[in-house]
Amino acid sequence: MPPIGFLGILAFLVIFILTNVIKILKEYEKGVVFTLGRVGRKAAGPGLVILIPAVQVMRKIDMRTLVHDVPTQDVISQDNVSVKVNAVLYYRVVDAVRAVVQVENYMAATSQLAQTTLRSVLGKHDLDEMLQERDKLNKDIQEILDLQTEAWGIKVSNVEIKHVDVDQSMIRAIARQAEAERERRSKIILAEGEQQAAAKLAEAATILATSPGAMELRYLNSLQDIAGDRTNTIVFPFSMEDLTRRLRGD
Repeated sequence: MPPIGFLGILAFLVIFILTNVIKILKEYEKGVVFTLGRVGRKAAGPGLVILIPAVQVMRKIDMRTLVHDVPTQDVISQDNVSVKVNAVLYYRVVDAVRAVVQVENYMAATSQLAQTTLRSVLGKHDLDEMLQERDKLNKDIQEILDLQTEAWGIKVSNVEIKHVDVDQSMIRAIARQAEAERERRSKIILAEGEQQAAAKLAEAATILATSPGAMELRYLNSLQDIAGDRTNTIVFPFSMEDLTRRLRGD
């Protein structure tokens, strides 16, 4: 039987090899290998990666899409309204080498950049735009973040503003403003309707003034409407013979 000391050394060597020489990367992982401090052009993996002990070290990078909650930010809108805004950020590493070499901690850097960008972009817009044009604001923030994180090997795929919280006093002021706006629009619509009706009446009056026969027919139509109620007494300002003669054009 081999001595116990030999078995111990053999076990130590096996463990050392498994932990420091042989690395297995999952399908969604990449390995950035440093050889004597220098990094290769491409990341290793997925699959089996063999390292040279004391010469090579490797750092694993998750290549899946990561979801990050941007902490609530205090934002002052362009119309001087103080709001609290939070968002969610979706991004992933597309270049593992740059994500390791170009920035110390790409997750923390992306988070900080998202916070400052959120405040900067929203601060250029009114409160109404924050509430009504979220899709446009989401796209603007995503494009800025994607451009600035490209050097880190990061791809920002989407940004969604989750909540825009306004102080209660401002909510009441906004409600009063919305009510005043609805009343204003109602008055405008009513005035436009009256204007159109007056224009049509003026047009009808012009036609009746230039056509005596049309005026007489309108008069008879009015008499018919009045005669529908038998309790009314109809007084003709001229005789029926005159009316008949006028209709004949005599």
